[in-house]
Amino acid sequence: MLAVADSDSYLKWAAGLLDAMPSDWVTELLVVRSPIAPSESQIQAAVSGTRIGRAGRPAVSEGPEGESGGGLPSVLAARRLRRAAERFRPDVVLLACTGPVVDVLAAEVLADLRPRPAFVSGLPGISVPATEKAWLYRSGCELFVVHSGREVREFAAIGAALGGGGSAAGGGVALARLPYLDLGGPAPAERDRVIFATQAKVPRRREERETVLLALAALAEARPDLDVVVKLRGRDSERQTHNERHHYERLWLAMAGEGRVRIDALRFATGPMHEHLSRAAGFVTVSSTAALEAIAAGVPLLVLSDFGVSAEMINLVFEGSGCLGTLDDLAKGGFRVPDGEWCRSNYFHDDAESDWLDRIRELAAAAGAGSLAPARSLLGGPEHAAARRRARLRLEVPPRVLRYGYRARRRVRRYLKVL
Repeated sequence: MLAVADSDSYLKWAAGLLDAMPSDWVTELLVVRSPIAPSESQIQAAVSGTRIGRAGRPAVSEGPEGESGGGLPSVLAARRLRRAAERFRPDVVLLACTGPVVDVLAAEVLADLRPRPAFVSGLPGISVPATEKAWLYRSGCELFVVHSGREVREFAAIGAALGGGGSAAGGGVALARLPYLDLGGPAPAERDRVIFATQAKVPRRREERETVLLALAALAEARPDLDVVVKLRGRDSERQTHNERHHYERLWLAMAGEGRVRIDALRFATGPMHEHLSRAAGFVTVSSTAALEAIAAGVPLLVLSDFGVSAEMINLVFEGSGCLGTLDDLAKGGFRVPDGEWCRSNYFHDDAESDWLDRIRELAAAAGAGSLAPARSLLGGPEHAAARRRARLRLEVPPRVLRYGYRARRRVRRYLKVL
């Protein structure tokens, strides 16, 4: 199996899935270069705790178009990724990428590999409610991997209604356990940390994010025995899977500069989530999948409901979990223990229910025998050609050149508007 990731969250997911593969499978993990490719420190955090992170596997390629992080997965431009795939000759390719990148890799960059591998994709975290958009971008893959029975049912219904996706051996929607729920080791005797896991997309408004920081500061003042940490997915200068308009650390520095908070009340940190949780006495988020990691680690938690509980807030799945709470609860340190029945129905199913490995074995056997019928992408028509060209451009042009191009285009638009 060859796994290809394009951002920090998808890389973490891919490394975890490869870690769960049988030991007799030969696997490789690469990062395709794009404007959202993770930095070296983000790559280190993403593979931490997995076989790839522990082994420090050698990079496949180095050079001006690819970056090597001293044994970390290589970051390769699309053409180098294609050559690496040709050398590796995979039976299965895991496309652990954002939707447009999955589509262009399966339809163009890796489309005519010989022998033809099976393409597998999926989503790296909470995917409730299921969306047609996620299915459409991945409809050119034989298998779609998700992580709860509810997600399987919802995406299978979308697939049945829209078509596309795999119909050959092992095709369709498969169930796996979120791979990074089992990375935590023995907990230390002392738990003196409260972790706030940020989410790039929500809440959107600056004022809402400031209220979260103020509640964390109130907790830090009331409980000086606790180390209150804002766990960042990346520093302000680093890219994430989704753009973050109001970065929490930048907001905090501005608030401290205005005299609204004491700058040392909170600590900002990056690094592997499972390492932070090993010291955590409490966990809080608005909607991060890291809430599931906290549950797996036995850490009491809060999922903030002050900004709404909805699909838009990406926290709808936590209804009925017993974990929803408010900023006032956070300021008082009122963390919760999740409902056991909710856990069994959402992401903590019995391992025997997971079928993704069996489905992948079937696909690999069909690929090896040359009997694999390619999945039918729903984005193959001429009306989607321009979008694919834009997606491929983001993979083939160096990000710095793209940024210059975007800036130049904005300047031209402003100039024309003035005229």
